[in-house]
Amino acid sequence: MRLATIRTATGLRAVRVDGDSAVETGESDVRALLERPDWADHAARADGPVHDAAGLDHAPLVPAPEKIICIGLNYRDHVQEMGNELPAHPTIFGKFAPSLIGARDEIELPAESEKVDWEVELTLVIGRSVRHADEQTARAAIAGYTVLNDVSMRDYQNRTKQFLQGKTWEHSTPLGPELVTPDELPADPADATTALRIHSALGGEVMQDSTTDQLVFSPVDLVVYLSTIVTLNPGDVIATGTPAGVGHARTPPRYLTDGAEIVTAVQGVGECRNICRAVR
Repeated sequence: MRLATIRTATGLRAVRVDGDSAVETGESDVRALLERPDWADHAARADGPVHDAAGLDHAPLVPAPEKIICIGLNYRDHVQEMGNELPAHPTIFGKFAPSLIGARDEIELPAESEKVDWEVELTLVIGRSVRHADEQTARAAIAGYTVLNDVSMRDYQNRTKQFLQGKTWEHSTPLGPELVTPDELPADPADATTALRIHSALGGEVMQDSTTDQLVFSPVDLVVYLSTIVTLNPGDVIATGTPAGVGHARTPPRYLTDGAEIVTAVQGVGECRNICRAVR
């Protein structure tokens, strides 16, 4: 099943995407849908108004998650390119909801930063509340997967050892376009040995090109670990990290510029395709 949150003339709507059509489920967004204990059956039976899938105006997949949890240094190739050691535990930081935009929206490049970078990330969305999960309950708590571009203001990120100030600028972080349940994918990313292609392209030039078997901590590992710290609830977003090929690690460095198009994609899950616009 594929689910999305779209903008309509009467507000946000959660939809089930069936090929070339999208059917409203009756909820305002995907978080509201996932908060139903029967969300999967309810979405499968939905027969609300129908939209042309080709013309959808995608809002952030989860417009207002309770939590946006991001994992740093979680691809072996990216850890190597940044000159770091493999972490013994997940490196955790967060974002706030105002940073989120839709999968086709414009990324705002703030006047205050000269080093705006891209990071394609396989991202999981929680479908049931879970605390102190074991492997089985962690796997069951994952509703599905989407794509997040962890756009990063590197000059602000590197002012201190804490990442947050470089990671949560308003209108900077594409999330979407769809939540894809594991049964729709060529392989389940919850399996640490799964190899789904993950890549990004800037102006048509491939920047990142890796596979998810490079993950240090798998999606299940992350749900187990994070649920030890805090209850994970439906609609919570967990971005699992980025592979090698970010602009900041290049020689010379490359950054996002006004008018540039950045595409971030995960095999079978989908892609975000965004134009960058300078804000002055």
